[in-house]
Amino acid sequence: MTGKLSRPLLLVGCGKMGSAMLEGWCESGIAAAGVTIIEPMGAPAFEGRNGISVCSDAVELPSNFDPEVVVFAVKPQQMDTVAPAYARFVSGDTVYLSIAAGRTIGYFEEKLAGNAAIVRAMPNTPAAIGQGITVLCPNAKATAAQAGLCRDLLAAVGEAIVVDDETLIDAVTALSGGGPAYVFLMIECLSEAGVQAGLPADLSARLALATVAGSGQLALAGDEPPSKLRENVTSPGGTTLEALKILMANDGLQPLMTRAIAAATRRSRELAGN
Repeated sequence: MTGKLSRPLLLVGCGKMGSAMLEGWCESGIAAAGVTIIEPMGAPAFEGRNGISVCSDAVELPSNFDPEVVVFAVKPQQMDTVAPAYARFVSGDTVYLSIAAGRTIGYFEEKLAGNAAIVRAMPNTPAAIGQGITVLCPNAKATAAQAGLCRDLLAAVGEAIVVDDETLIDAVTALSGGGPAYVFLMIECLSEAGVQAGLPADLSARLALATVAGSGQLALAGDEPPSKLRENVTSPGGTTLEALKILMANDGLQPLMTRAIAAATRRSRELAGN
């Protein structure tokens, strides 16, 4: 972590992802200047915590409230009615950080008007345990310091990477944004395959989960690429090789995954109006 906020942070939406990020900010101390949450349903998990206040609507904010960062963490379909209520902060040096899928920088420039400093980001759900990865892209109005501050906020819940090409975000959404769902599906499929091979369901589920989790940690911990780690497990003429002949066939896992990511990327572009 390279810095801390000098003014309060305004978190608009405190659902699963908003809550995950807020926990990271509390633990890291980056938001020591205070956090105000806007959440119509309230935020019981954070109410009463030192430095955190909760409002149900933007109209409850004091007239002199001056946030350093406004974080939009509501569902994309709610943004049309939510975003304009925070245009009042554009005239200052506030930066807007959005994690809403499919909502482009241009979208927020239109909704907020003025010369808003905007950073668009795509995190993923492992942020809930501090293991997320986020790609973020600032607009031309965001200063290097503002982009760096947003990076630090997102780095509090995992790895954060800054890019200057917003068109990459659609593929990022498809790969890492949706990626946890693909991995969870793989766990389900491994477990079911084990059952079909004769394992008791509870044992197969436990083996599948631990294998995927452990393999990911092994890949993160070492310097070898996944291809080398795969080769390390694969003995000539052994059982793993027989399985890989199917998974690595011309109609195997790679073309299937390529089609899946392409489909998700197309949908992200459709949602963004690209």
